[in-house]
Amino acid sequence: MRTLALAAAAVAVLAGQPSSQGVWPRDVWTSATPASQGLDAAPFETLDTDIRADRYGNVDRLLVVSRGRLVVNYRYGRDYREISRGKMSAIGCGEGCTDPRAMHQYNYFHPNWHPYYQGRPVHTLQSVTKSIAASAVGIAVGRGDVTGFDQPFLPYFADRDLSRVDTRLHRATLADLLTMRSGIEWHEGDRPLDMTNTTVQLELSDNWIDFTLAQPMDADPGTTWVYNSGGSHLMSGIIRAATGRFIDGYAREHLFEPIGIREFHWKRDPQGHPDTEGGLYLTAEDLARIGYLHLRDGMWNGRRVLPEGWVRRATTRHVTGLAGGWDYGYQWWITSRNGVDVWAGRGFGGQFLFIVPARDLVGVVHSWNVFGDRVQNLAASFLEALTTASAPSSRHPAP
Repeated sequence: MRTLALAAAAVAVLAGQPSSQGVWPRDVWTSATPASQGLDAAPFETLDTDIRADRYGNVDRLLVVSRGRLVVNYRYGRDYREISRGKMSAIGCGEGCTDPRAMHQYNYFHPNWHPYYQGRPVHTLQSVTKSIAASAVGIAVGRGDVTGFDQPFLPYFADRDLSRVDTRLHRATLADLLTMRSGIEWHEGDRPLDMTNTTVQLELSDNWIDFTLAQPMDADPGTTWVYNSGGSHLMSGIIRAATGRFIDGYAREHLFEPIGIREFHWKRDPQGHPDTEGGLYLTAEDLARIGYLHLRDGMWNGRRVLPEGWVRRATTRHVTGLAGGWDYGYQWWITSRNGVDVWAGRGFGGQFLFIVPARDLVGVVHSWNVFGDRVQNLAASFLEALTTASAPSSRHPAP
C-alpha cells in the first residue's frame, strides 16, 4: 500500500496537481543542498550575486523549499533607518520624520512599521495577505461558517446602512468578490500612489468597510476584473459577521497553528478589523509553510487543514489574459513559465510567494522597494531560476 501511495503522489506531481504526500517541517525546515533534490544551484547563486550587487534593490530574504526541504536560504541585512532617512511621499515619511500625523502603522516609509514590524522578525506581506485571507475564507466555507461561494456577500453586512448601495451589488457573490469581479469602481492599478488612488483613500478613511461599500459601480458583477484592495478587505468583515470572530483569531486556530505558524502580526483598520488587503506579517519560513500547504492540496502531515477542493478552486484561472501573462483565481495569481504553471501571491514592495506544483517547489521573496529607486524585476528573474533550475535533466534527486 505504501508503494501505491508513493506512486500516486509521484503521478500527481508529474501531472502538475498537488499531492498530499510530503516531508513535513517541525519547528524549522530540514535543510538540504539543491543538488540533493535534483536542482541546479547555479541560477540561485547568480541571483544571490546580483542581489548583493544591488541590481534588485532592497531584497531582505530569498528562500526555496524543494520536496519539503529548505534548499536556498539567503538573508540580506538592510539598514532601513538609513535607507528611509529623509524620504517622504503620499504613503509615508522615513527616519527623521517629525510629523505626528505620520506616526502610525500605515506609514510605509518608517522603519518602526515596515518592512519588519517593531523590530520583530515578521515581514510585511502586503497583498500576499489577500491570498492567505482567502484561504481562511475557504476554511470558513468548508466548515459551514460561510454559506457558499455562489451566494451574495452583501447579507454579511446587513447591520450597515446599505440604502445607497447600487442595486447591482446585491447580486454580487462571494466568488465575484474573491475573483475581483464585484463590479465596484476602483482605481488602484491605474493611478499613482497619491490621493487619486482609491486604496490610498481607503487607508486614510475612518471606516474601511463602509468606504468600500459606498463606492459606485461601473460594471455588472462577474463581468469585469478590476484589482480592488477594498473588496479584499471585505473578507475581514465577512469572517467577523459569519463567525463572530476576527479573522486573525480564526486563522490562528484553523490555519496557522495546524501548520506550525506561531508568530505573526496582523494590522487592523480603524474599526478593529484585521486588514485583509495587506496587513499580515510573517517570516519567510512561515510564508513557505503556507505555500507548502497549498502544494500538498491543503493537507499537513496527515491532517486536512484546507477543505478538499479549495486549492483547485483557488488556483483555477477564473480570469485570464491579465497584464504580464498573469491570470487570476480566488485572490491567487496564476501564470506559466518554461512550460509549467506557477501559483503566486504578490505584494507591494516585492513580496512574492511562488508555488510550482509540477516541480514540487515553493519560493519566497521578501523585499522593500518602495522608495522610488529603479531596480531590475526580481520576480521575473526568480521565476526563471525556479523553473530552469528544476527543469528535467540528467540530475536525479536523492531518495
